[in-house]
This record gives sequence, structure tokens and C-alpha cells, in this order.
Amino acid sequence: MAEKVGVGLVGFGVVGTGMVSCLLKNSEQIDARSGIPVVMKTIADLDITTPRSVDTTGIRLTQNIDDILNDPEIDVVVELVGGTDFAYNLIVKILEAGKDVVTANKALLAYRGQELFELAEEKGRLLLFEAAVGGGIPIIQALRNGICSTEVESIYGILNGTANYILTRMEEA
Repeated sequence: MAEKVGVGLVGFGVVGTGMVSCLLKNSEQIDARSGIPVVMKTIADLDITTPRSVDTTGIRLTQNIDDILNDPEIDVVVELVGGTDFAYNLIVKILEAGKDVVTANKALLAYRGQELFELAEEKGRLLLFEAAVGGGIPIIQALRNGICSTEVESIYGILNGTANYILTRMEEA
């Protein structure tokens, strides 16, 4: 078992800042549950000078994505840049660098997800996306791990937070 899990982040906007804040705030609980320390190592963003609402002391800030791709201490990269083309090329590079990926990019998964899942499988890496489903509701992990005795053939529902909000408002009108 690894001594720790090193995390890199690409995209340090509102969502990225929130992710880092959550990881740092809950690090002891995360470490206790996982049995291994999860360490925020490096953050890459075009703008690393704007003050954020999170303390980045001890975390490397860079504008160069290669600093994450080439760091052997980074095991998992969180992609929070948004869009499709840049994010697609970025995730391809991350997987080819032998790192696992976590993304919240619904548009990318809808547009080119199959290609990325095939590449991840080919490289023996994980492409995780639970944050892109149902406003972060942990449904995928529950289906994978929690319902072991039953084969799920299909799921029907509105699992998108935005669509759910709109439909609720329409129903109330």
C-alpha cells in the first residue's frame, strides 16, 4: 500500500478553491476513513496570483501543467477547468502520464467520455466522475459497492441538480 496519495489540481477557480478547502478542512477524517493520508501537492491554474479563500501554504502553485504531469508524488489529478477541448486533451495527458483522474466536467463526459474511459482502461488508470452526477450525490459508488447482490440493469430519474431545480420550480408554478 502507498504511504500517501498525492493530489494535483488543474483549475483553481470557485469550484477548485472549494475542493481544496474541503480537502484541507476534512483531511483528518479522510485519512482515517481511507487509512492513508491524502495530500494536496500542486495546483495548476493560469492565475496563481489572485488571493483565494483557502490557505495554500505548503501547496505548490504553478501555471505549468507539466509540473503535475511529471511529479512522481502525484497519484491523482482533479480536473476542474471546464469546457471540452482543452479538458479532453488535458485528461488524455494525465492518463498517459500514468495518473488517475477525477473530473466534474459533465459536458466533457457527454461529448467524449467513451474515448476517455477506453483510454483509462487501456492505461490501467481510473477516470472518476461522481461530482459530475446529481450535484455530487454519491450514487455511483453506492451502485458499484453497496448493491453487490443485485445487478442493476437501468436507472430512471432526474439526477442532475440543475434540471431537478428547474423541474421543481415548474411544478410549483
